[in-house]
Amino acid sequence: MDEASLQRTTGTGHRKRRVPLWDNARWIAITLVVVGHGILPLIAEDDAAYSVYLFIYSFHVAVFVTVSGYFAKSGPPNARAMRQVLTDIVFPYVIFETIWTIVRFALGGDFVLDYTTASWTLWFLIALAIWRIALPYLVLLRYPLLIAIAVSIGAGYAVEIDSTLALTRTFGMFPFFVFGWKLRQLRITDRWLDLRTAVTWRWRAGAIALFAVLLVALPMAIETWRDLRLRRFMLYDESYEAIGYDEPWSGAIRLFLLLLAMLLAVAFLVLMPRRTTPFTAFGGATMYIYLLHSFVLFPLRETPILEGPQPWWVLPAMIVFCVAVSVVLSLKRVRRVFRPLVEPRARWLFRPEPATATGTIVLPEEALPPAGAGPEGASPRD
Repeated sequence: MDEASLQRTTGTGHRKRRVPLWDNARWIAITLVVVGHGILPLIAEDDAAYSVYLFIYSFHVAVFVTVSGYFAKSGPPNARAMRQVLTDIVFPYVIFETIWTIVRFALGGDFVLDYTTASWTLWFLIALAIWRIALPYLVLLRYPLLIAIAVSIGAGYAVEIDSTLALTRTFGMFPFFVFGWKLRQLRITDRWLDLRTAVTWRWRAGAIALFAVLLVALPMAIETWRDLRLRRFMLYDESYEAIGYDEPWSGAIRLFLLLLAMLLAVAFLVLMPRRTTPFTAFGGATMYIYLLHSFVLFPLRETPILEGPQPWWVLPAMIVFCVAVSVVLSLKRVRRVFRPLVEPRARWLFRPEPATATGTIVLPEEALPPAGAGPEGASPRD
């Protein structure tokens, strides 16, 4: 029996079976996020670390956002969808932004509770909320992916757009989210799972070759990438002018990186195992890893322990450490402890009545998502 005999996503009441391929992709993608953040202090002095960093950032955020878009709902928002935006995204953002404010204050900083400026990794929650709200409107138009790409490129020219409400990254990475939605419309999961194993390995050989070329090209021209400020382009967090490019053709750089990242995201998904693996079960913990790993890495980021030249073994040691962090934060006992922060139900905050006097729909109690279901897009229920 080959990989095509995997269990598919089929309805069983309100629950759906999880496709191992997507859980495998989620966990590996979020682990690469942790690794990228973990080795960041090394890249200034270590060309090898900078090469690994650029390799990861060339596709890992694209994969993370693409998977989020793949599972996003593009139909008219109903009461459940609106409630999930609050419980899965808005409430965790408020909780963790408040925690980070307290942490900075405890370390001697000013107590400034500013929810318009996301702390470190929390930008993704703001962006995810905006993307999910905007998607149903965007797909009413023809060519939503082309529109999203145009918005991303155009936003790079607008110096007025800054990190307030994570707008730079929200606009800049919007094409990845729409790209994921587009892949869902093409029903690629069923098509991919129906392929014979021998056929899939032809595609995987191409994906391996693509990544191999990237792995060779990055270290060979590392000083060039530094001079071009490639890393800052990959973050989608600044205008072209802020990076140092005020030429009319600056948007072509972003266009190239967008298209390359989409191609690499597909190659990454092609390489994902289609069957259950030892880490498949971790795929439902991506939001826990994303929100909690920054607290583990915070001391390394804020202290000089990794500054300056480091022995050769520090880079592989940091990679192993970051993978271990991802594994630990995936464990059920960790998720059980932090569930009230990461997945707040906040039943007390919602109206108990099924509807308002003017007909506004309010989600009834029996329609609540099951306990333990993760945020859609980060660890979707499908």
